[in-house]
Amino acid sequence: MLHMQDNTEFLSNFTSQLPTFLLTGIPGLESAHSWISIPFCCLYATALSGNSMILFIIVTQHSLHEPMYYFLSMLSATDLGLTFSTMSTTLRILWFQANEISLDFCIVQMFFLHGFTFIESGVLVAMAFDRYVAICNPLRYTMILTNSRIIQMGFLVIMRALLLIVPLLLLLKPVSFCKRNTLSHSYCYHPDVIKLACSDTRANSICGLVDLILTTGIDTPCIVLSYILIIRSVLSIASSEERHKTFSTCVSHIGAVAVFYIPMFSLSLVHRYGRSAPKVVHTMMANVYLLLPPVLNPIIYSVKTKQIRKAILSLLFAK
Repeated sequence: MLHMQDNTEFLSNFTSQLPTFLLTGIPGLESAHSWISIPFCCLYATALSGNSMILFIIVTQHSLHEPMYYFLSMLSATDLGLTFSTMSTTLRILWFQANEISLDFCIVQMFFLHGFTFIESGVLVAMAFDRYVAICNPLRYTMILTNSRIIQMGFLVIMRALLLIVPLLLLLKPVSFCKRNTLSHSYCYHPDVIKLACSDTRANSICGLVDLILTTGIDTPCIVLSYILIIRSVLSIASSEERHKTFSTCVSHIGAVAVFYIPMFSLSLVHRYGRSAPKVVHTMMANVYLLLPPVLNPIIYSVKTKQIRKAILSLLFAK
């Protein structure tokens, strides 16, 4: 009898160490998931085709082999990674109601999801630096942003993401989960997973805060500072027409920054202060946060960047 009790206790501890999480589709609309999957499929198709097209034209068009477009290709590659990291679980829930996910698969998904988010934040800073140099120091633009320096910047952005995400996820392995493991989203999101832990998660919270400070806490002020210097430089131009022409080169990047940071801050506020908000609000905010940048970035750059627009039109309507 005692032996059986020990076995049961061991099994209980083992299952709490290796839990299965339940992902959430659209709360209250489970019966309509197959219909809801249609707009989701359209959005995923738009993100995948748009970013793939931008990558393709930058690689194949020699006229676009310039620093600004190299950074844009990094942004498109990151958006593709971000799209793939959530697409499998979201569509699996909407199509097959398959919402179970193991801790190990959850950690793998968070590695790519948070990793690409950190990379995108870093790429946006690099793009802000590119616009600063182009406007404030145009004569030294090609000397400062050489191909080797652009590669170094890309490497640093990736290394920073890896150094921040790996400790955050390794700290999840010893955590015990003993509550009803239902997540708020259709994918694994670190703050959402941590809320379900029943062991001490102070180290996880501290590591998460450090990651937030070393990404958003540094990147946002850097982008703001770049634009303060850019605006100061633009205002010193005598001709209003030249001022407009110079600043218009930044519009696409400002749009990309807005569609990345506004949903991110909104989701953080909903997680922190919106606990009384309906579950559907949490779910929709989470989907907007990760789908909006990959869908809108190719559209913003296609509409607002003349060279990209011309290259896309020539590709689509080539005889």
